[in-house]
Amino acid sequence: MNIFKVLFQVFLFYLLYKFIFDFIIPVYRTTKQMKHKMADMQAKMQEEARRQEAFTAQQKTAPRTEKVEAGDYIDYEEVK
Repeated sequence: MNIFKVLFQVFLFYLLYKFIFDFIIPVYRTTKQMKHKMADMQAKMQEEARRQEAFTAQQKTAPRTEKVEAGDYIDYEEVK
């Protein structure tokens, strides 16, 4: 009976080993990698938002001067 107990414990140890190294560690690594990629993506999106905001602010502050030449005359028709 003692040999069966030892074999059972070895089998349980093997299952635990397979579970940890074939499931837990890859899931942990994948999760860590995805968090890193999400942080990079968020940083890129924030940088792009800052650039867009600066570009929009620059366009709003830039004076737009349209030259109207005094010599041009536009004849408007009267609408009844």
